[in-house]
Amino acid sequence: QVQLVESGGGWVQPGGSLRLACAASGRSFSRSTMGWFRQAPGNEREFLAAARMSGSNTQYADSVKGRFTISRDNAKNTIYLQMKSLKPEDTAVYYCTASSLSLISSTMRFSSQYHYWGQGTQVTVYS
Repeated sequence: QVQLVESGGGWVQPGGSLRLACAASGRSFSRSTMGWFRQAPGNEREFLAAARMSGSNTQYADSVKGRFTISRDNAKNTIYLQMKSLKPEDTAVYYCTASSLSLISSTMRFSSQYHYWGQGTQVTVYS
């Protein structure tokens, strides 16, 4: 059974930083694509970042480019999302996701391309 478990969420003041982690178990995603989405109350799930677990292909949403960085540790079957310069509008539940496929760049931002999802971790930004 595949599981994705997020950690690292919490409360942070505006301008602060957090690092989320997502550990996958049940299968290897070394030839797949993993990523991060978020969903705020009343909003649709929003793409943030994704990366092929092999190679160097990464994609970011314009809203987080330059502030968020996705990275991976294939040996641990884990991805990370380093977030800096956080804003109150970044408050949301953050979800880790994985595809069974190695996605091309133009499809990474579509939630329908992913097959596995974590339970989510809450990130709250307020002073």
